Amino acid sequence: MKVCIFGVGAIGGHLGAKLCAAKKTEVYAVARGTQLDAIRKSGLTLKSGSEEFHGRPEAATDDPGTLPRQDVVIVTLKAHALPSVAAAVEQLLAPTGVAVFPLNGLTWWWRYGDKARQGPLPLLDPQHELWNRLRERALGCVAYSPNYVISPAVVWNIGTSRWVIGEPSGENTQRVQTVVERLNASGLRAEVSRDIRGEIWRKFSSNVWSNPLGAITRLNQGQVTASPDVKQVAAGLMRETLEIAAAMGWDLRSEIDVEKQLSSRPAGPPAAATGPVIPPSMLQDVLAGRSLEVEAHLGQLQAFAREYRVGTPTLDVVLPLLRGLDQSIRQAAAR
Repeated sequence: MKVCIFGVGAIGGHLGAKLCAAKKTEVYAVARGTQLDAIRKSGLTLKSGSEEFHGRPEAATDDPGTLPRQDVVIVTLKAHALPSVAAAVEQLLAPTGVAVFPLNGLTWWWRYGDKARQGPLPLLDPQHELWNRLRERALGCVAYSPNYVISPAVVWNIGTSRWVIGEPSGENTQRVQTVVERLNASGLRAEVSRDIRGEIWRKFSSNVWSNPLGAITRLNQGQVTASPDVKQVAAGLMRETLEIAAAMGWDLRSEIDVEKQLSSRPAGPPAAATGPVIPPSMLQDVLAGRSLEVEAHLGQLQAFAREYRVGTPTLDVVLPLLRGLDQSIRQAAAR
């Protein structure tokens, strides 16, 4: 089986290093810049606790058109970069190949299979490139895996990693089973979900505050919850997200205790932890001067809230601030 990691950052580096080290698949990588140079020179390395995994892809390139057709393409780019690579991913897939999209926020394929509201989401797929090219080839993925690029092609992971993968239709198909089995064979803890949207809401209920507030305040999760005023904003975002999810058919309000979750975040790393403290992924982007996944985190959430007539007073304040932060980053990068 040929597997391509399309976009080798923190998540992609974790997956790529494990897959390469296990030598159960032919692994290919699409990367650029210093990351690509490092992969070509030294391969991929994952550090997790006292363990280290290392391996080399069959090929690493910034031109996906030079690679053979792939059985699985795991697209680990940020949400706002996905429409620009839709054609390249489509061309890279073998006739029966699938594209796996591990995203932190809400996803472009959300309405695939929804007979009442079938169609693309303009905030996430403005020209409908992803929808038109990949909606029938896509698998959803929720990654419970905190990672940080500590140097080019070297990733640090903290905590237990879990990869939940599912069909947008909810079916337990052969293709999703094959992907999960191959990941598990390579030492990645993967499982099939029959309700991948529900799984997205579960993770998103935490990401909805930790990423935006981390980006705006430059605080990690524990520091956000240690500040009473900022914690109140986090609670507002979390409650509003659960209200929106419930209005859309995924009522997790009895399952997810907002106060309990916000009170369980330590202000610093565990006493036994080694290696760097891992900031939220959106804060990583701020520190690196990269544009932010604003619409996948908060913009589409607000659009759903308007559609289902859910009030979002906290979201309505935080979203413009995050858009403003993203605008300033983009302007600085363009100078």
